[in-house]
Amino acid sequence: MSDDNPLAGGLQGLIQQAGAMQQRVQEAQARAAAKTVWGEAGGGLVRVEANGRMEIVRVDIDPAIARDDTEMMQDLVVAATNAALANARDLMTAELGPLANMLKMSGLGL
Repeated sequence: MSDDNPLAGGLQGLIQQAGAMQQRVQEAQARAAAKTVWGEAGGGLVRVEANGRMEIVRVDIDPAIARDDTEMMQDLVVAATNAALANARDLMTAELGPLANMLKMSGLGL
């Protein structure tokens, strides 16, 4: 068997590789958690900041819409929040690099 074969080291080798992959995933999660991304709606009237832990950390609302249309503001907050969370998922995928595809294919997903 070749060295890049995951079964080359038998069960012990597979366990070691799984442990190394888990460590890399945890490191990627920590890097992503320390970063933030923004999502916006209404051409920037509403902006939402999320971190790599998929937590919303800040909401900026242009005062002009806060006075005018509550229903529109609510819709924009939802849209900006969804955009921020999508960007946070993209951030995690980028931090994981090739591991992201492996997790998707294994059914563990992001």
